[in-house]
Amino acid sequence: MPAKKPTKESRQLSDLTSVGPATLEDLSRLGIRSVSQLKGKSASGLYQRLCRMDGVRHDPCCEDTFAAAIAQADDPKLPAVKKRWWYWSRVRKAKAASR
Repeated sequence: MPAKKPTKESRQLSDLTSVGPATLEDLSRLGIRSVSQLKGKSASGLYQRLCRMDGVRHDPCCEDTFAAAIAQADDPKLPAVKKRWWYWSRVRKAKAASR
């Protein structure tokens, strides 16, 4: 039996649902240029870094978009609903309400 070839991540950041040009630019500025670099990251951490870099509080939906992208990077077989930024917006708001 031949040895399996190592697989390389074939998905691009632009292939991820909810990731458009603005998010691609934000991720690039944060040093993330591939799906593999996004795996395991913290959406809140990326959002806070971006806000500090720019000296402004960005729309919190930016954090939700990061969460959607990270979830897809972590699990390529993620259900469609969890690929949408607005799913993660509800998750974020529910966590905030429970505090």
